[in-house]
Amino acid sequence: MGFRMGIVGLPNVGKSTLFNALTRTAAAQAANFPFCTIEPNVGEVAVPDQRLYTLAGIAGSKQIIPTRITFVDIAGLVKGASKGEGLGNQFLANIREVDAIAHVLRCFEDGDVTHVEGRVDPLADADTIETELMIADLESVEKRLANLSRKINAGDKQAKEDARLMTAAKEALEAGRPARTVDVADDDRKAWNMLQLLTAKPVLYVCNVAEDEAATGNDYSAQVAKMAEEQGAGHVVISAKIEEEISQLDAGEAEMFLSEMGLEEAGLDRLIRAGYDLLGLQTYFTVGPKEARAWTIRQGTLAPAAAGVIHGDFERGFIRAETVAYDDYVAGNGEAGAREAGKLRVEGKSYEVKDGDVLHFLFNA
Repeated sequence: MGFRMGIVGLPNVGKSTLFNALTRTAAAQAANFPFCTIEPNVGEVAVPDQRLYTLAGIAGSKQIIPTRITFVDIAGLVKGASKGEGLGNQFLANIREVDAIAHVLRCFEDGDVTHVEGRVDPLADADTIETELMIADLESVEKRLANLSRKINAGDKQAKEDARLMTAAKEALEAGRPARTVDVADDDRKAWNMLQLLTAKPVLYVCNVAEDEAATGNDYSAQVAKMAEEQGAGHVVISAKIEEEISQLDAGEAEMFLSEMGLEEAGLDRLIRAGYDLLGLQTYFTVGPKEARAWTIRQGTLAPAAAGVIHGDFERGFIRAETVAYDDYVAGNGEAGAREAGKLRVEGKSYEVKDGDVLHFLFNA
């Protein structure tokens, strides 16, 4: 599995410019006027992971297949969007389909780029977006609770359970808190996720700064970092303009450009890593002469479920997994060397796959 990240923000904060740069396409029109994105644009990019290329080099793999992340660029929201202002709430449904939300916040001064509300205040921008999403969630929950009342009166147990969770969400929203602040028990997690509440999505704040502040950030991004810490959210500092320039360069030129800007890596790498951390994701590998491939799973995934990411038959017929930690694979110069060094392990159904594991699954067809 990869993951889907929705990119939201007020108009003219650099959202579509960032999307274009990240996906290395011109699929989303980036222009200095509100609502230049009138359809949610979707782009997929390979998740950068040098470990995959190192493994492929050792195994002599003919093909390298990285895991992928999907970015969904959603039209700019404005105050009142949940009530039909701007382009209305027609785009809110697209947010329900993503795993996490990246709030792009304008953290740069530029008189040539008009802010929809005539000022630069990333915390106020974040509050505007959050408020619109909370209003939309509250309206949705209230309608669904009203529809469930008849089923509850008829003794429907599932309706009663759904209503319990919706009521918890409603209480939080009415108190001005997003749904993700609700303490949800593990047993309720699946049903909670099925509610598809917008404000239950994990949030990553993306501070879009000027080019000369990409390495250090600024006072605006520092304010966002503090807010993110208080909320338990993620945050990353990026210059959309730098990312746009990098997207036009080859690997060598990009590395030189980043070095000149005082950056160790592209914003894409930091954004994806922050997204992985936010969602509790990790990567394992399958390696052989034919191909080296990366697979994304959630932290804590057991071996059969990890195998199921490749194919459902692998999970259903799971017998065991042969695994070598990434460092041990490299130290042994491959599977044979790791085996000789006693680093190859045979694990059963209860094995919790670790980040960087090189796995080979045995299963009954």
